[in-house]
Amino acid sequence: MEETIARILTELEEINQIPNTQNQTPLISRSTLLDLHSLLSTNDPDLVSQLFDDLPSKSLSPSSLTNLLSFTMDSAPSYSLLASKVYLSLLLSPNSPVFTLFTPISFLSFLRSLRRAFKNCPSAQPEESPPYNAPPNRKRKAGGRGRGARGNVRGSGDCSEEASDTFDMKQVFKVFEMLVSVLGLIHLDRFPDSLKSLIQTFGEIPLMAMEKLGNPSSFNRLMDLCSRVLSEVLRSEHGELANTAAEVLKALSPLILMVKSQARSFALGFVTKRMTELGNESDGVKKAVVNFPRYLAQKAPEKAEPRALAVDSIMEVVKVMDFEDQIGYMDYVLKMTQGKANLRLLGVDLIAMMLMSLRDPFGVVSDVKTRDYWGTRCLEALITRCSDLSAGIRARALSSLAQVVGFLSIDDRNKGILKEVMRLSEGGEERPLCGMNDLLKNRCMDDKAAVRKAALLLVTKLISLLDGCFGGILLKTVGMACSDPLVSIRKAAISALSEAFRTFSDESVTTEWLHSVPRLITDNESSIQEECENLFLELVLDRVSRAGPACAPKKGSVSPESYLTTKSLEGELELLFPEGILILLKGICDGEVTPWVKKLCTSLGKKKRLKPKIAAALQNIIKTSESIWLSHSMPIEKWTAPAGAWFLLSEVSVYLSKAVEWEFLHHHWQLLDKPGSKGKLQSPLLQGNANEDGEGVESNSVAWAGDRVFLLQTISNVSMELPAEPAADLAHNLLKRVEKFNMHSTEVNAHVKALRTLCKVKSLNPVEADQLVMRWGQQLLSKAHEILEKYISDDKEANNNNSFFTPPRSGSRKGKQAARASRLLSKTVTAVYTVGSLVVVCPAADVSSIVPLLYTVVTSGNSDPKLNKLPGPKVSLKQTAPSLYIQAWLTLGKICLADGKLVKSYIPLFVQELEKSDCAALRNNLVVMMADFCVRYTALVDCYIAKITKCLRDPCELVRRQTFILLSRLLQRDYVKWRGVLFLRFLLCLVDDSGKIRQLADFLFGNILKAKAPLLAYNSFIEAIYVLNDCHAHNGHNDSKNSRTESRLFSIRGNDERSRAKRMRIYVCLLKQMAPEHLLATFAKLCAEILAAASDGMLNIDDITGQSVLQDAFQILACKEIRVSSHRGAASDSAEVEEDGDSSASAAAAKGRAITQAVRKGLIQNTIPIFIELKRLLENKNSPLTGSLMECLRVLLKDYKNEIDDMLVADKQLQKELIYDIQKYESAKARTTAAEAVAGMQNQGVYRSPPCVPKAATGADPENKMNQKLSSDSKVASAIADAAAEATARSVLREVNKGAMTPPLKAINMPKLKSNQAGSSAKNDRSLDVLESLRRRIDDEN
Repeated sequence: MEETIARILTELEEINQIPNTQNQTPLISRSTLLDLHSLLSTNDPDLVSQLFDDLPSKSLSPSSLTNLLSFTMDSAPSYSLLASKVYLSLLLSPNSPVFTLFTPISFLSFLRSLRRAFKNCPSAQPEESPPYNAPPNRKRKAGGRGRGARGNVRGSGDCSEEASDTFDMKQVFKVFEMLVSVLGLIHLDRFPDSLKSLIQTFGEIPLMAMEKLGNPSSFNRLMDLCSRVLSEVLRSEHGELANTAAEVLKALSPLILMVKSQARSFALGFVTKRMTELGNESDGVKKAVVNFPRYLAQKAPEKAEPRALAVDSIMEVVKVMDFEDQIGYMDYVLKMTQGKANLRLLGVDLIAMMLMSLRDPFGVVSDVKTRDYWGTRCLEALITRCSDLSAGIRARALSSLAQVVGFLSIDDRNKGILKEVMRLSEGGEERPLCGMNDLLKNRCMDDKAAVRKAALLLVTKLISLLDGCFGGILLKTVGMACSDPLVSIRKAAISALSEAFRTFSDESVTTEWLHSVPRLITDNESSIQEECENLFLELVLDRVSRAGPACAPKKGSVSPESYLTTKSLEGELELLFPEGILILLKGICDGEVTPWVKKLCTSLGKKKRLKPKIAAALQNIIKTSESIWLSHSMPIEKWTAPAGAWFLLSEVSVYLSKAVEWEFLHHHWQLLDKPGSKGKLQSPLLQGNANEDGEGVESNSVAWAGDRVFLLQTISNVSMELPAEPAADLAHNLLKRVEKFNMHSTEVNAHVKALRTLCKVKSLNPVEADQLVMRWGQQLLSKAHEILEKYISDDKEANNNNSFFTPPRSGSRKGKQAARASRLLSKTVTAVYTVGSLVVVCPAADVSSIVPLLYTVVTSGNSDPKLNKLPGPKVSLKQTAPSLYIQAWLTLGKICLADGKLVKSYIPLFVQELEKSDCAALRNNLVVMMADFCVRYTALVDCYIAKITKCLRDPCELVRRQTFILLSRLLQRDYVKWRGVLFLRFLLCLVDDSGKIRQLADFLFGNILKAKAPLLAYNSFIEAIYVLNDCHAHNGHNDSKNSRTESRLFSIRGNDERSRAKRMRIYVCLLKQMAPEHLLATFAKLCAEILAAASDGMLNIDDITGQSVLQDAFQILACKEIRVSSHRGAASDSAEVEEDGDSSASAAAAKGRAITQAVRKGLIQNTIPIFIELKRLLENKNSPLTGSLMECLRVLLKDYKNEIDDMLVADKQLQKELIYDIQKYESAKARTTAAEAVAGMQNQGVYRSPPCVPKAATGADPENKMNQKLSSDSKVASAIADAAAEATARSVLREVNKGAMTPPLKAINMPKLKSNQAGSSAKNDRSLDVLESLRRRIDDEN
């Protein structure tokens, strides 16, 4: 070893003589380091002492040895780890001068060598590097002067040399173990920078090791050593434990806040396990751990996924804290929910996690019962955030609340507390507006899609808590959400409403579900169609299937009462049918639901998803209803099946024909086909008189006729399965029934269709079937012709006879003739309707003899002299026989639909009747006919579309809705184009008096039209403003008299508040359809085509309609829908939904900045000059629109007050004038608002402090809302204070004057002065002088 020591000292001497310059650095060679390591590894005190004793002989010192090791660790990447190992061995060697060897600089070099070792380990690839580095090594050896002179001098520029050794993890482990021993030897309390660097290094090593090491076992061992190092640091010898623990936690926080990884698991485990254990022994460590979640909350990122990971990490730390510390952190989180937007958002996430992660949030397990438990406060804070100003926070709070409710509802003990806190229980009279129902209603109608979706998710989770206590408005709101433009929200609404229907069979829930969900079978989204089918199958058909076997009548269920009504029997049936089946079946046959049920059954049938047990269950329900009726000895001719049963059976039987029994159908056909009181439909008056001997049972002829129709449809559907003989007999009976022409029109179609189907069964081939149909069709046509001709001739004869008889004829004879004429009219109407049904079934039928007669009916009483020459009644049948008149038009339309030659002559006649008819039923039928003509004969009807659109303003709601639906379908299928006035006339449906039409219009414009014609709203916006105001004050308008009349019909004239609100709703709807670039273009067009036109004199602002157009333009420019979001400083807006990623967020931010620049540029170059010129013009005319202009200008410049200097840089005087005018207008508006508020206070008689209002009630009461609005504006609040003070002074003066008002100064001829002669009254006189001065001041102000 003596040779080794001599060799080490010789090289160290040579290295020490090399100057440390910029181009060369003295380094210890690898061989010398190996010699040092072997020497120090012996742990021989004598050898170590000899080394240190011989250093002075070579002009060396222990500090110089440390410096050389530092240089080597810093500048020799290839063996810096070996130098680090030698450095630690030197410190641990016996009898070594530790305090001389340890310096902060050398320790920092050691830490840097550790970082460098992990950075270089995987990318070095030492097997391939020697060939590249061999020549330089050989070159250095060739010119060597001595052992270590040049070989140990490294140029600072040779940084390309990388590690040539294989990275040996064993060496790293050894270094870490030695470092633990060194930390036990050296106290770092005197070296705070070294301690901080050590902690930061070991906070970075886990991340570097995770990226470089692939062996899990090696990584786990390395993390164990890191944990030992950090644990060693957390000793009192290294400084104040609280500060050290804070530094450790700060260094680990980046690992804890990163994505899920091994490094994050290590950091969390160290904090939650090791530091928690140390915290039990040290208050300083415990304090740092307790404050650590607060630090993490401040450092948590705003992006969705990193924020969620931060919340998980925080909760991992909170879980290991003591209960008192958890409560303290919960109070901190509650304060966060009242802070900045990013903190409120994080607080919402933390509250939800605490409620779901911590034990017993409501204290149901605790022995101590308290009303204000920590979970209650958290839940209330979460509910409060559901009404946050930021849409992103509202959405997050609602979704978090849904998660909390779903989690806590699992324990029944929590449900009562949830109901109480969420105001879902009965005893909450002090809580306004029924609590959660109103919150959900408002959130389901929120402007932001994410909020609506989250609210619907919360409704789904609250189903079990609501116990069926749904508010009607809430149900309607969720039902309307099923028509939302966004697919995700429609799905959420379907889920919420279906969950309510699945849980509760209440009539209101059932009705709303049937009116909202089945209609989505026609949705554009295929996934929604599939969901609609699945839900209908589960919630309707499967329920009916389960109810069928369970509805057998029970013994003893028969009521002993002898007098029964239909309602009492229905109540008995409801006891037999579970799950509200009767309500469900009744809702299915609603006129607005049946079209969708038919489509659903058709779709399910084609996919073979209908099961035979559905048909069996429906038959069982009908049989059970009949048996219960007969069990009470009721007359069978007055029995009707449960509403909707026959209808549903007729729909499913198309695909389940084998599941329907012929005996069942035959029995009920014989039952319903019996002649009697129900053989024909009677008027309601006759029906009421006929019930006197019916033992109290209410007859329902309409239901009976409907059952008969659906039974015929069912027979027609299953006719292919019928035997030949029964089918022939049934066809013969049906034909006989039709030939009598005594059925109601609802039955005629069913009979004719059933006849056609049965003919197919009887025939051997299709040709024979067509011949058979044609044969009985012509037979029916000939009989119908005879009846119609006879009625026309009788009517003509009656009119002629009446014209010759001046005195009245006898009453008995007149009554008999009237009865006979009434029967003939009824038969004629049915015959005409039968002709129309026959033409639909058999278009090839010869109707040449019927058409002239129908023409005679529809033109009877016409004032046209050419038509008067035709044979027929001179008195219009429209007055004498309106039912025949309407049926004649309907049948003529069906004939024209089948005959292309005939339709060319009759379409003008249809259009003329549509414009002039005063019968709503006829107009409705004509609209349907014109829509059918448009599909079949598009070119012929296209020129009449403008006349058809007049029905959008029809007085009858049914006609308006029918027209809107039919034209919308034609537009979607491109039979009609969005051109001309069609689009502008459709706009008025957005503000129709009918809520159903408004809902349909919102869906058309917001969903269908936005996708089909995205530029339509932009291209027609300016024209819509002129048309809606019926403005012709522009020089470009020169309309005819006829177009003036039509334009007034499709306008919303007037400057009143109601008219302006309607027009504004239309404008807002159009603006919502525009892209940001179109909003900017619309902004420019408004300024150029309306504001500039008004300032140039092209738009006459003296005209009332011109003023309305200008005022609408001001309101549009000031509304929030036309503004493009600038994304300036809105931290909460970035979290509105959930971020899609950094790239999309940065792209959106860049787009937002570009749009903002465009807005500013447009505002500078175009808007400001136009507004200035228009302002001068309006002020010169003393126009009332000046206030609207100033309000618009104030709103436009509100967000750019700081940039006004840049906008108006060329004209400082103009800038000052604008600012002064805006401030003056705001002050005047504030005084007006204040005066109105004070007047309202005076009317209420309150000049006192407002009463204490509960926190939950704020914002709910309209008065509170008004107070909040007033107090939010400082100018308004100041003006209110001044006005209130003035009013108070007036009241004092009035009281002094004993009720008499103070006269103004001008009313006083001369001042009245009192002499101050009495010294005793000096004090009273002084007070009178004060009052007199105050009185004069008030009068001067007046």
